[in-house]
Amino acid sequence: MSLKSTELLMKLLSMGMTGVHINTTLDADTAKILASEFGWEVEDLAKSEEESIAAARGEEAVAADATDKVADTNLISRPPVVTVMGHVDHGKTSLLDKIRSASVASGEAGGITQHIGAYRAQTKHGPIVFLDTPGHEAFTAMRARGASVTDLIILVVAADDGVMPQTKEAVNHARAAKVPIIVAVNKIDKPAADPERVKRELVELGLQPEEWGGETIFVNVSAHTGTGIEQLLEMVALQSEVMDLKANPKKAASGTVLEALLDRGRGPVARVLVQDGTLRVGDFLLAGAGFGKVRAMTNEHGKQVHEAGPSTPVEILGLSEVPGAGDPMHAVKDPKKAQEIAESRKGKMARSLIPATAKVSLEEISKRMADSSQQELRVIVKGDVQGSVEAVADAFSKLSTDRVKLAIIHAGVGAITEGDINLAIAAKAIVIGFNVRPAGKASAHAEENKIEIRLYSIIYNAIEDVRNAMEGLLPPTLVEKTSGKAEVRQIFKVKGTVVAGSYVIEGTVKRTNKARIVRDGVVVWDGKLDALKRFKDDVKDVERGFECGLSFEGFTDVKEKDIVESYEIEEIKQKL
Repeated sequence: MSLKSTELLMKLLSMGMTGVHINTTLDADTAKILASEFGWEVEDLAKSEEESIAAARGEEAVAADATDKVADTNLISRPPVVTVMGHVDHGKTSLLDKIRSASVASGEAGGITQHIGAYRAQTKHGPIVFLDTPGHEAFTAMRARGASVTDLIILVVAADDGVMPQTKEAVNHARAAKVPIIVAVNKIDKPAADPERVKRELVELGLQPEEWGGETIFVNVSAHTGTGIEQLLEMVALQSEVMDLKANPKKAASGTVLEALLDRGRGPVARVLVQDGTLRVGDFLLAGAGFGKVRAMTNEHGKQVHEAGPSTPVEILGLSEVPGAGDPMHAVKDPKKAQEIAESRKGKMARSLIPATAKVSLEEISKRMADSSQQELRVIVKGDVQGSVEAVADAFSKLSTDRVKLAIIHAGVGAITEGDINLAIAAKAIVIGFNVRPAGKASAHAEENKIEIRLYSIIYNAIEDVRNAMEGLLPPTLVEKTSGKAEVRQIFKVKGTVVAGSYVIEGTVKRTNKARIVRDGVVVWDGKLDALKRFKDDVKDVERGFECGLSFEGFTDVKEKDIVESYEIEEIKQKL
């Protein structure tokens, strides 16, 4: 571009990027925005992550619309993956328990012994994989990360309750994910059950029953008595037959992380669903920012398994990092390349102020920044007239202090556009609109990328909200206040409890305060008081010059001449 580095640095600083110097690496999005400021266009020639993963797997990157002719001969039918959704208390868990108890082999004492987020149920119509009732949030979060785990959704609606808010939510999620729905009308054994009413209400949501000329399958069931469960499983099998679900077990495994955690004894534990190929113990695995060799695999019954084919949920050990729910998982042949991908993902996560899963909202940013050393809130300001924009931007800039910085990435006149949202995505900023609205697809684009747009018509409301968010970044100051001291004079045992007969020598000892025992200048215990008594009565506090009986939570080794300090910790919120 024949520009001096100082020109670029000045431009970056004016865009709100702080801490940049001549050796700073810019990501592709920032580079594009920066170049466009000087009238240049940037073409990204870097290898995509998909290409890198394909290389690590020893495969050629296949275009999305191309068909893999070689694999066709190895394709076999795979079990469907079913998610059960519905309103709270409509019987999702009871229904799953009924299916599970009916399908668990008699030798499997107590059924499933280990919860791994999914399990296979053996039915007359072949195996079916059930995802263990993920909440709508989990389902949405996974969908937002591009994870398409579910083949089919069973929507549970109580026959005596009808359509409720979460039922509508579930229908919207299923629609957005383009997943077929089978409606299970539950609790039909109840006296107030009215399945016809449920059908009428669901028709309004666009789910037309087959018998009314629509395409949605409705099944009346009772998780309590087991009525209709066989028919429900039959419908699932029928629907999956129509969908013609196939996978190639001879390929290297790929799938999705359902959930992951850090176990003290075992290290990172990932619960994954193998969707294609076969995963074996000893395979090198790439999952999110985690990488490693599969050391052990267990199924949902807690039994060790050596391999897992398509549509099999397993728990795996051996990863270097804990991946995120919804992260893609791939078995790889080239461990070195896979390790590079994992490292680059880890680097991206460390560099980004907010992880990809987090919503870019004031609350979320406050929380994240409180945990990081970078106390900075980034905003994009759009207003109806230049005067308003300048007034808002000026008011915001005055909020910055030496401890919390408010960076205005961009300020402009006019409606909030897709370009503003793209800038917010690159800069991890929130968008503040003053007397303007999002135009065109800006709102949908922001929602898709979890960018928060806040709209105001009163400047003070905007300033107040932003100031509160910035104050939320500052950790509260903790101040200890000692309220009183007591000296232990005699030890009693009352009904198996050790009571310290004490004399208050300073201030007031309070029942609700925390307490510590000091012996020869050393603190031997710190915790809560179990009881504070005057004679036989429980009291709230005892003042200086009076005697009292003290007992301590989880501590009995109290001795005469010990000093009991009564204190409280006060949190003082810091102001800007």
